[in-house]
Amino acid sequence: MHIDRQRPTTRLVTAVGLAVLTAAGMAAPAAADSEPAGAPRTQISRVLGGVVTTWINGNVRYGPSTDYAINYPVSAGFTSYGLCWKTGGWVNANGVAHDKWVKLSDNEWIWGGLLNGDETGGVSNYC
Repeated sequence: MHIDRQRPTTRLVTAVGLAVLTAAGMAAPAAADSEPAGAPRTQISRVLGGVVTTWINGNVRYGPSTDYAINYPVSAGFTSYGLCWKTGGWVNANGVAHDKWVKLSDNEWIWGGLLNGDETGGVSNYC
């Protein structure tokens, strides 16, 4: 069971997110505020992922399992851009147990149980 923690509602477009769009050869979408009323919203997160934030201290690893070495530690409140998620090594910690891992914009991996939101920190794109 995963405890759903409240995510901030502030819209945030990071430089990392824009860099990913540029690197992928995709044009940046129009700002949501400039879309006509009733127009469908651009869903960048469905294509590329989204901003993720840790709710607790943890480790970013070289691959999607605790079998991979730790690349760097992160503190609660660490924010990055999650590109996509995949199943990997099972983790049971802090009252959370599952095997979902999120690939960050630096191509390293973080277990989704460390992230605010659902098991993938709100990243919907599967790797």
